[in-house]
Amino acid sequence: MNLKYFLLTFCAVFLITTVKAQEPAASAEIILKEAYQQAAKEKKNVFIIFHASWCGWCHKMDEAMNDVSCKSLFNDQYVIRHLVVNESPQNKKLENPGAQEILAKFHGDKQGIPFWLILDKNGKLLADSQIRPQGAGLDVVGENIGCPSKKEEIAAFNKILKNTSRLTELQLGVISKRFEAINTGH
Repeated sequence: MNLKYFLLTFCAVFLITTVKAQEPAASAEIILKEAYQQAAKEKKNVFIIFHASWCGWCHKMDEAMNDVSCKSLFNDQYVIRHLVVNESPQNKKLENPGAQEILAKFHGDKQGIPFWLILDKNGKLLADSQIRPQGAGLDVVGENIGCPSKKEEIAAFNKILKNTSRLTELQLGVISKRFEAINTGH
């Protein structure tokens, strides 16, 4: 009797796990809609990171933003979401339907990943990960800084954070220090 119960339980768990693993990834539209609603409720902006499972720089960006020194700083200011794009053929199922089109809409499709956007609660673009010539608008394609690790990239990142959040100079310094550590491996 116990063996029969065990086998039935095992089969049920296996079936549920298999079905869950085959579910498609949530659409980018649904992810963004939920993020905008949360941002409006919490009076924050939305920080979208386009990434893929194979992308080392994407993982470094996540590690830095989720580091104990930075996590609350980002979470207190932004609703952070990831959109999966550019996956390898065997991992295409991980991609969020519609994410590639959003990436292209914001001129990130030829930039490499991570590529990120900062949007207001209504979906208006406030900033992205492109460095542009002085005075150029957001409609001008610039160079993607992705995961900032060089001094000039970190400075540009901090300027964007300062303009799209309520982070203090001290807090921005903490973020800079953590992103500088990417180059030293600490």
